[in-house]
Amino acid sequence: MKFTEEQIFELAPDESSKKAGKELANPGKWVSKGANDAALWGECQGSGSKPYRTQVDLANLAFKCSCPSRKFPCKHGLGLLLLHARSSNLFTDNAMPDWVNDWISKRGDKEEKSREKKDKPVDEAAQAKRQQARHQKVADGTAELLLWIKDIIRNGLLNVPEKGAQFWENMAKRMVDAQAPGLAGMIRNVGSINFYNEGWPGKFLEQIIKMYLLISGYKNIDIIDAELQNDIKAFIGFTQNQDELKAQEGIRDEWFVLAKQLTQQDQLTTESIWLYGTHSKRTALVLQFSVRGQVSETSFSAGTVIDAELVYFKSSCPLRALIKQQHETKMAVQLPGYKNWHDVVSRETEMNSVNPFIDQHPFMLDALNLVEYNQEWWLQDDGQKIMRLAKPYGNLWTLLSISGGKPLPMVVIGKEDEYYPVGVWSQNKYTIL
Repeated sequence: MKFTEEQIFELAPDESSKKAGKELANPGKWVSKGANDAALWGECQGSGSKPYRTQVDLANLAFKCSCPSRKFPCKHGLGLLLLHARSSNLFTDNAMPDWVNDWISKRGDKEEKSREKKDKPVDEAAQAKRQQARHQKVADGTAELLLWIKDIIRNGLLNVPEKGAQFWENMAKRMVDAQAPGLAGMIRNVGSINFYNEGWPGKFLEQIIKMYLLISGYKNIDIIDAELQNDIKAFIGFTQNQDELKAQEGIRDEWFVLAKQLTQQDQLTTESIWLYGTHSKRTALVLQFSVRGQVSETSFSAGTVIDAELVYFKSSCPLRALIKQQHETKMAVQLPGYKNWHDVVSRETEMNSVNPFIDQHPFMLDALNLVEYNQEWWLQDDGQKIMRLAKPYGNLWTLLSISGGKPLPMVVIGKEDEYYPVGVWSQNKYTIL
């Protein structure tokens, strides 16, 4: 796949990476370099004794580099791709070295191993026994959590801010022991609420009520709609077999990468990739997990479009998905979105009527403008309707400098009455915030 310089610059995670990539698009920086239809590779001499080994999967636009950078792609990947775009004639070596061939082969072997694992016979009796044992653990844990919630409400909200971090962490650990990690995460989120901020009781009660509904739903799981059962189990912490999901027919589309977000807890990094199907008009969330020092399985660059087949996790309102097969990557063009906040609220109401546990969701709007009202920042549509900008929002001044105070097509993520922008279209270019 051939890329233009403009397309390569769009892949840069930030301006500093773009600048460093330009400096590395110099033949003198590279000890070796090569290319063929499948991959691009090179060794870049850095400050250490050994050069950094950089490689690019051209078919699926994935990057790997031996440098310690946590940015994707790193400056070496950008520099190598840019050098190839400018001077492909310099890449005369077409035989992949072992370290490149191993990486490309492993990426192909993963699908083969998944198929072998899927074909292995399952001990159904042992599986049923394990599932029953976990169900009992979760049932006991949620019963204890329900009493804990009732005690909090019975004692009143006045004393809640006085409870120390250990109060929340003890119950979270109890849910981990009960094999309900989703509930553990919700408890930790409750404990992280800033109880000094005005309006904290509303956010607190929202989370408590959500946990109460999940517990009630799990107690009555057998009489609930099958798709909603999947949602309840997912929020509690049950997982769905990804091999079984990949065996199902997916949705092939050209998926616009709306945003990419990284969160880190202890040694685990979670990469959230928000996608929009340009033909199916469906949104999707792909999660990738890696521990410190590991590279994500697939590299996504916000603002690009990937031709891929996605399979959604079972849900009453499907959002989370996994990539079954990826074909190629290209640059995005501007797409039409929702006309105003009324359309967004109508869509949210429709989703919540099916699944009351829905969390934040991405929306594209044709025109939004930042306005200040009552000493707060809001997002205003072309009908003068406003929606609160979620706090804290660290890219306020970046957004103001790009928009110049004028409405722009915008992608936001949020729910109910708070949203935060993640990208805007300006001068026919999608800019990540």
